[in-house]
Amino acid sequence: MSDKDYLSMSVRNFAATTADKTPTPGGGSVAGVVASLGVALGEMALNFTKGKKKFAEHAEYYDNLSRKLVRARGMFFDLVVDDVAAYKLYQAATRQDDGPAKDEAVELATAAAIDVPREVAKLALAIMEDMKALLPKSNTWLITDLLASAALSAAAVRLCDYNVRINVPNLADKQAAAEVKQGSADDLARANALLAEIEQLALPHLP
Repeated sequence: MSDKDYLSMSVRNFAATTADKTPTPGGGSVAGVVASLGVALGEMALNFTKGKKKFAEHAEYYDNLSRKLVRARGMFFDLVVDDVAAYKLYQAATRQDDGPAKDEAVELATAAAIDVPREVAKLALAIMEDMKALLPKSNTWLITDLLASAALSAAAVRLCDYNVRINVPNLADKQAAAEVKQGSADDLARANALLAEIEQLALPHLP
């Protein structure tokens, strides 16, 4: 099965394949899929809002955000593929004969395994910022969908932090490893803070 086939599966088959005794798709791929669903919920809220007379003054904002969210959803799909490729790269590196070439290959593969979740987390945070900005300009019937979008994005950031933390000990440069780990922790803290801010904004619209 090619990496891209995972994205062509039904939800049922993707879940079953994740459950199989195979390393991919794993937590990193699931994080990308979760994040893409978060974007999709934001898009749904946006699509039910734009075009309404009540929100006509925000038309240009909606058009720009719509294009941005479509791109972001595609980027998350690409990162799912990248995550699978990073694991395969690491797997191939660890199977090499011991020596300097193997050490270098493992280091490069580890860096790739860290870079992908870091990219997912950064993009998910950007989506959360967009949902925070959209919420006051959205149809109130879609508030819970925007909350769900933010919650899924925050969950994706947490999953990414797990992946970073499991991989950073394998980096040879311990100073760089510490900085990456701290950066990931900072992103997680920001995601939690943003989710709390978005929930606070939504409170007046909830029973």
